[in-house]
Amino acid sequence: MRGNNSSVVQTRADRRLLDRPPWSALTTTHSRFALGDGLARRYRPDVAPMAALREDSPECLQALHGLMQGGDVVGLFSSEPVAASGNLKLIAHKGLEQMIYEGGKPPPAGHEYEALTPDDVPEMMQLAKLTQPGPFAVRTIELGGYIGMRCGGQLVAMAGERMRFGGFTEISAVCTHPDHRGRGHASALVRVLMRNILDRGETPFLHIFTDNTRARALYRQLGFSHRRSLTVTILKRPD
Repeated sequence: MRGNNSSVVQTRADRRLLDRPPWSALTTTHSRFALGDGLARRYRPDVAPMAALREDSPECLQALHGLMQGGDVVGLFSSEPVAASGNLKLIAHKGLEQMIYEGGKPPPAGHEYEALTPDDVPEMMQLAKLTQPGPFAVRTIELGGYIGMRCGGQLVAMAGERMRFGGFTEISAVCTHPDHRGRGHASALVRVLMRNILDRGETPFLHIFTDNTRARALYRQLGFSHRRSLTVTILKRPD
């Protein structure tokens, strides 16, 4: 009986890591991509624009300021909006919905796809710029296994893994060229990633902006459920 109680406590502790995804990743699995210390951390600018604070305090915000160059923009994930402090300028607060998958292994994708490599980054960045699935930088591909679909040699859809920690892996950068939507590319790629993550004994999760009803419908169809609401606070260090 004692073992069962310990298992329950451990499960709850693990799930709490999802409350602060960038901090959980940057202080563990992704520490090699991190700049900062025990007060504030951020991904290197060419990897991703996410940052994290140990706590919402002027001291931690000042530490974050020290990790940024003039013109840098970062996003903080938190349960409540973070107020700008000191020399950091508030750009926006955006609502996020965190979704998690806790079901069985989904069926195979049934579509042809390929693993993407650093040679594909220019095309990936063009597709991300066109479709705006979220930030994608030159080295984002290093965070996880990115896959894509081509038509006539052109990259028309992609998806990959971003934040990873404590048995959880985030699915991110899911996007399809506007001329190729409605063919099931996005759902097929997400199913491939879900299967890969589950095969590692990990749990897939993801984030969507609260107003992205189309994405919400897709992920619910794939078996994801709402876990909690978060806020992204976008901060800039002025030039």
